[in-house]
Amino acid sequence: MTDTELPRTPDYDAWPIDADLDAVSFTPRLVTVRWSDGRVSRYHGIWLRENAADDTTINPATRERILDLSTLPAWPEVEGAEIDDSGALCVDFAPEDRRLRFHPGWLRAHDYDNASDPEAPLVPVTTWQGGPEAGPDTLDATGLLDTDAGDDAEEAILAPALESVLGKGLVRLRNLPTEPGSLEAIARRIGPVRPTNFGQLFDVKAKPDPDSNAYTSIALPPHVDLPTREYHPGLQMLHCLENSVEGGQAVMLDGFAVAEALRDRHPEAWSTLTRVRWCYANTARTTDYVWYEPMIRLDARGELLEVRIADFLRGPLQTAFEDVEPAYEALMTLQRLLRDPAFAIRFTYAPGDLVIFDNRRLLHARDAFEGASGHRWLQGCYMERDEIRSRYRMIQRTRRQRRLTTDA
Repeated sequence: MTDTELPRTPDYDAWPIDADLDAVSFTPRLVTVRWSDGRVSRYHGIWLRENAADDTTINPATRERILDLSTLPAWPEVEGAEIDDSGALCVDFAPEDRRLRFHPGWLRAHDYDNASDPEAPLVPVTTWQGGPEAGPDTLDATGLLDTDAGDDAEEAILAPALESVLGKGLVRLRNLPTEPGSLEAIARRIGPVRPTNFGQLFDVKAKPDPDSNAYTSIALPPHVDLPTREYHPGLQMLHCLENSVEGGQAVMLDGFAVAEALRDRHPEAWSTLTRVRWCYANTARTTDYVWYEPMIRLDARGELLEVRIADFLRGPLQTAFEDVEPAYEALMTLQRLLRDPAFAIRFTYAPGDLVIFDNRRLLHARDAFEGASGHRWLQGCYMERDEIRSRYRMIQRTRRQRRLTTDA
């Protein structure tokens, strides 16, 4: 590589250069750069050393780090810094006597000095309420499984679908195949399926010997699936193969919107449900899953992370004696909110419909249906939030690569 060629980056992504490096200064432990648009960014020397893309820092075959900072002769200090002919940042490190080069697009994208929230979600989270006219974001998914559709199907169908799930927690795709088992091929357009004791795919229809209320024709209250697990699935997909019954409307609620309403209207109940650990249990004939967790969980930044609401999967409350009555008071306050029709959207599945939703955020329910009036058959599967985030990042990477090719 010559100095007229941009260096590789420590990952496989594409990083367009939206602003050029204009000037650079340094101290032994800090490099400061000014960009052509006036932004000033500071990078610690040790951060630059660890995030270099040369063969002493990463394995070029995997782009995974091989450098152990503690094996360096001393703390890496900056001896020199300049912008080379390619526009890359060049930094000389002592005591290694090593010059390392940094791609300006990558540097700009990882400018932690100016980042307002480096852990911000990929798509802004938007809570929503329901009502008689409300419904899920809906897309025509015709051609999603066509082998020659390629990037066109990804851009037209998959990208907006993932954005709806990441932002609103829910999307409905229409006009998909109705062959049994086709759900797995659809799911794998996003990522690996998570198998459970219900199988890789599970059939949601009335059965003569059910091991779940879902496999009956009775109404189901708003709930998330598998809160009985230490890490309950992040995504759920329900694919309609057949539906000719009377009743059985699907009901969806944004659990985050319900939780926010609880915080605003009933702060004591909110405080209790974010603190008290409830028992969630699924003690079937052949399995016995039990886990303890609050109904509402926040992440380290205080943002909503998940809800665990499923009345029919709660075991006996096991908590401090003085918390029992406040816990049930808070629970009943939440249950009353869940019955408020303002939070719910309702719709009827048509064959070929697929609903994808965040199982740690969205609550789903079902009206009772008359089993003798026809057939209702959904196939479902689970997946992790990680898979949808990874798939969306890959779509963004493809967009950036396409942009670089177009610009070139």
